[in-house]
Amino acid sequence: MAETPIRKPAVVVTDIEGTTSDVRFVHEVLFPYAFAAMPAYVRAHAEDPEVLPWLAVVAEEIRTTPDDLPAITAALLSWIEADRKHTALKALQGRIWERGFKDGAFTAHVYPDAVAALARWRAAGVPVFVYSSGSIHAQRLYFAHTGAGDLSDCFRGHFDTTSGGKREAASYRRIAAVIGADPATILFLSDIGAELDAAREAGWQTVQVLRAGTEPAPGHRQVAGFDELDF
Repeated sequence: MAETPIRKPAVVVTDIEGTTSDVRFVHEVLFPYAFAAMPAYVRAHAEDPEVLPWLAVVAEEIRTTPDDLPAITAALLSWIEADRKHTALKALQGRIWERGFKDGAFTAHVYPDAVAALARWRAAGVPVFVYSSGSIHAQRLYFAHTGAGDLSDCFRGHFDTTSGGKREAASYRRIAAVIGADPATILFLSDIGAELDAAREAGWQTVQVLRAGTEPAPGHRQVAGFDELDF
């Protein structure tokens, strides 16, 4: 775990699932909710101008037409089961979760050490961004409806797979350019070794957050929680 103080970064970019938040909440609450709601949602919103383009993306990938709702729905359900990081799926899941959050069906999980660190960094003026496979819309909903309250003000901005895959170094280069920071001054927090490898290849600082069940990734600084990030 942490041995010496971590040099204060100019910018922090954090993952969500398995990093700020318990992976079990995503897999045991959010995914089942979206799985159950997806068929009716697709039927009800197939003509919605904000939904139709995503259905068309799915249709193109599975080589059918946008009006083939049974096939599109079946593909989306199979992708949820496989935890596929597909941008169209993530966009549609975010819209479904919005109803759940607003109806009070659930509140988002964030580890207490992450809540405390986010508040500490905000007070210290350290800009924090999120980079997650979940859509930007879903990320904002998530942190606006946590068990610790609305944490939206803790974040300067959000990135998702529209910036590229999380295991591709080019994605981190794009994000650094958008933020306008020297890559060497950006600290990326994640539980996934392949993501940390990609960020390091792009010149970022990296720290692996080792929550329960996380597989240690060689070559990266490791902490058990955000309270060990003592910059």
